[in-house]
Amino acid sequence: MSAQTDNQPQSHFVVPISDAPPATFFDETQWRVLYALMDTVVPPIVAATSGEEAVHANADDGKNNLVDNDRQTVAEDVFESHYQKMQSCMVTPPSREAFAAYLSEKPSEIQDFRSHLVRTLSTVSPDARKQLGAVAYLLGTKFGSYALTGHAKPFYELTGDHRASVLRSWRGSCITPIRGLAKSLTSIGTKTWVQSSPLFRELSGYVDVPEDYAEKAAAAAAAKPPPEYVFKQFTSASEDGGKQAVVLDTDVVIVGSGCGGGVCARVLAEAGHRVLVVEKGYYFPPSQLPMRSDTAETNLFWNRGVVSTDDNSVTAVAGGTWGGGGSVNWGVSLKTPGYILDDWASKRGLGFFNTPQFQESLDRVCDFMGVSDEHVRQNHRGKVLLDGAAKMGWKAKVTPHNSGGRDHHCGHCHLGCGSGGKQGPAVSWLPAAARAGAEFIEGFEVDHVDFEDFASGKKASGVTGKWVSRDARGGNSGPLHQRTVREVKITAKRVIVAGGTFSSPLLLQRSGLGNPQIGRNLYLHPVNMLGALWNEDVNPMDGCAISSVCTSFENLDGEGHGVKLEGTCMVPYLVYSAYPAASGLDFKLKALRFRNLNTFICIPRDRDTGRVYADPQTGQTRVAYTPSAFDRAHVLEGIVALARICRATGAEEIQPFLSNVPPFVVSAPVSTLATNNVTSDKEKDTEDERFEAWIRHLRRVGNPTTSPWACAHQMGSCRMSRKEEEGVVDARGKVWGVAEGLYVADASVLPSATGVNPMVTTMAVADWIARGIAKDLDALREGVEKR
Repeated sequence: MSAQTDNQPQSHFVVPISDAPPATFFDETQWRVLYALMDTVVPPIVAATSGEEAVHANADDGKNNLVDNDRQTVAEDVFESHYQKMQSCMVTPPSREAFAAYLSEKPSEIQDFRSHLVRTLSTVSPDARKQLGAVAYLLGTKFGSYALTGHAKPFYELTGDHRASVLRSWRGSCITPIRGLAKSLTSIGTKTWVQSSPLFRELSGYVDVPEDYAEKAAAAAAAKPPPEYVFKQFTSASEDGGKQAVVLDTDVVIVGSGCGGGVCARVLAEAGHRVLVVEKGYYFPPSQLPMRSDTAETNLFWNRGVVSTDDNSVTAVAGGTWGGGGSVNWGVSLKTPGYILDDWASKRGLGFFNTPQFQESLDRVCDFMGVSDEHVRQNHRGKVLLDGAAKMGWKAKVTPHNSGGRDHHCGHCHLGCGSGGKQGPAVSWLPAAARAGAEFIEGFEVDHVDFEDFASGKKASGVTGKWVSRDARGGNSGPLHQRTVREVKITAKRVIVAGGTFSSPLLLQRSGLGNPQIGRNLYLHPVNMLGALWNEDVNPMDGCAISSVCTSFENLDGEGHGVKLEGTCMVPYLVYSAYPAASGLDFKLKALRFRNLNTFICIPRDRDTGRVYADPQTGQTRVAYTPSAFDRAHVLEGIVALARICRATGAEEIQPFLSNVPPFVVSAPVSTLATNNVTSDKEKDTEDERFEAWIRHLRRVGNPTTSPWACAHQMGSCRMSRKEEEGVVDARGKVWGVAEGLYVADASVLPSATGVNPMVTTMAVADWIARGIAKDLDALREGVEKR
């Protein structure tokens, strides 16, 4: 735990970020090109006189360049108009000097930007990094640059304005890989900049830790003290007489501490069985939460918060800390819709989903977490969704949260819940398991499941993996060579794999299981977003990320496939990494208006699937998934509906996060057009016609795979099925093809997409599976006692 810093609220402790890894995967020229690309995505911009503009425009003709080569220029009157706009729409607008400094800020001159860019690129797959390196190599040569840009000089020698023209041409290219390249570079550059720019933080009003943190933390601690965990510790092999592995024994070993593993731990421990939960990630108490987003990526998220599909169409986030996804999700706790349970029971042959026993599992997990909508307060975007849906005649409702039946108006939970009010696994299920005798290991990555021969086939007998201690400061940012690393072997009567949809199938494959269904049937709920600006301070970090939902579009095909409309998390890097700005200047101006912005998402219940598999070079998780035309069409309908909702509630500007769709800028709010006696019906009709023309254009452009797609819900890669040839586990969660002892109990077993946040469904399924395992162990124990 690090020392407290002066700019943090009392009792909040800052977790140090890990050092950037060596940047040796690219050479000096490749990095020079990449930094130039980043400075094009988020450019330094200056106001120029007409004379300077002329010099700058001719700076690529081989003559002396009298102007800074990297910067982009705007005319003085354009600069002035943008400055005056900020004065009128921001609560605390910047001074002219601060505004100029903000626009002229250059990302590659910010050390945090450079370090975080290295961290980000170190997480991508070797193939993707190789492709990016090849592009950077070509752009560093005259011939390669000419082929990709039309300019016969290295990219980093082009003027800022010429670079901007190149990026603009890539974004509109008819060649899909070129558009994909522009999309990836833009996402990386904008995300990294909002995470590292000191001027963005200072002027936009975004803070990492809520101003009322200390008050909320104290109240939460008084209501329910934070858990005190005891994790098993091990000495090095040299200190232990040269033994190669530590050997432990238990009744049940659970791999993963998330929504599935946490529920299983409590159920089985309270049933009187010895339980050991192992987790690759580490625990961070409320006093260290929420974290800065760049630090959170390393400590709280799987693969440092970046999981891209093979074609870069979708970027996913998944939990990678103690408590798993339940520690970083947004608290929304929706039960599985009845039409989904009917589908799983009738079409999938899993009849238990329509039984009173499974309904009891759903009720039990919700009751334990205090799931309720009674204390959910609406922020601006929550009200927009409810009010806009009502005006359009659509169905909408408040979303229940797992906040223990108490108020939990927190906008930072994506970065960890500092109040402990969100009843995720780390503050509810796992402490309850501890009270019943469960034991825990953090920093433990399981390599494989162990098996032994059995009369009727394979029997799981435990797991083997590697434990890595915390560093000297009590964190996990220190170098590996300064930490204790130890092989640990755990023997157990039952093994429950609950590592999550991206990890569980690979563990099964590493353990020698050859079922071709492992890793297939992957659902992602791939979302598009829509942003809207209001000419007022909407305080986007206020309250829950999602507090309401519109359900009128959830069944567009008559088979249960469609979209739900919700608000979304406003942590800046999540928003601006996907924001489809028209230019670098447009992006910086829109980012400065952070407090005028709210964003919304369309969550589809995707019909068409992908797969999870191991990278052939590294063994790391790869994801093959592309949003299908069927699912993209449903999401487009959701985007249109969100645009209508935002217009009906007075948005000034509406921007779908789709490729090549300009924003709709409102001439006058609908409420004014409808009520102002000065405004004529003809003017209102004209505005309506202009909006409908924009909607028609949006539909014509469509929703390509190169639009920014995101995912926070992963399901199905170890699908539950009635037959072995259809899935990976049976109706009790037991792995097909293994005679005894091996189960999967996480979101990967869900038979199809849920269409809602899958947390409650995953927990209910885990409760169902764990209770079945408890009965089996009870019978086994009784049999031993009788003998």
